[in-house]
Amino acid sequence: MNVSVSQGEGGSAVPVAGERVTVATSVGDARVTWARAKRPRLVLALGHGAGGGIEARDLVALAEVLPAGGVSVALVEQPWRVAGKKVAPAPKTLDTGWRAVWPELTRAGLPVVAGGRSAGARVVCRTGYELGARGVLALSFPLHPPGRPERSRAEELLGTGLPTLVVQGGRDPFGRPEEFPAGSHGLAEVAYGDHGFAVPKKAPVTQEEALGVITDTVGAWLERLPAD
Repeated sequence: MNVSVSQGEGGSAVPVAGERVTVATSVGDARVTWARAKRPRLVLALGHGAGGGIEARDLVALAEVLPAGGVSVALVEQPWRVAGKKVAPAPKTLDTGWRAVWPELTRAGLPVVAGGRSAGARVVCRTGYELGARGVLALSFPLHPPGRPERSRAEELLGTGLPTLVVQGGRDPFGRPEEFPAGSHGLAEVAYGDHGFAVPKKAPVTQEEALGVITDTVGAWLERLPAD
């Protein structure tokens, strides 16, 4: 499936319009932007990374495509982004903000898959099991800092205790697909994609095709998740 999204500053996609809910947390107000399915069967909650917000091209593509298949998508903005800060706080603070948003995500009584990109992927890997998530979706999981493979964060990914899917760009400096350890998680590659899933203009795939790989792969994985 090809996905076309409007482009904002820096190549990031403009976030989809939807119902917005402010959630008070102990570390400030978080915000959830809903892209609701007409007949939802589950919720996919998506957190952003440390270098951007819910305008990331992969998050927007999922929010635009998945509701047609019965998946409501909740784009979660951490309190530091809502407050307009430029630097993300410590991982424990990110986890605190995510936990506080969870009741809003489960309010409809539907199963919730915890997802996120980059730093947001780490958050859901650390917290998904305790919160009762149906599964974990890790987009652009930062396996290690660029050029520092010895500083691996693989234990977070391997310890989710839940069905887990990693979607990784083929040239992601935070960890290429071939660098990931074997485990029970699924691993899908977006060929030529960088950490933001951007593909070079001269690549044999277009940006729309790369986004289509993400939406098709995630949609199919959600269909295969156990019902309970």
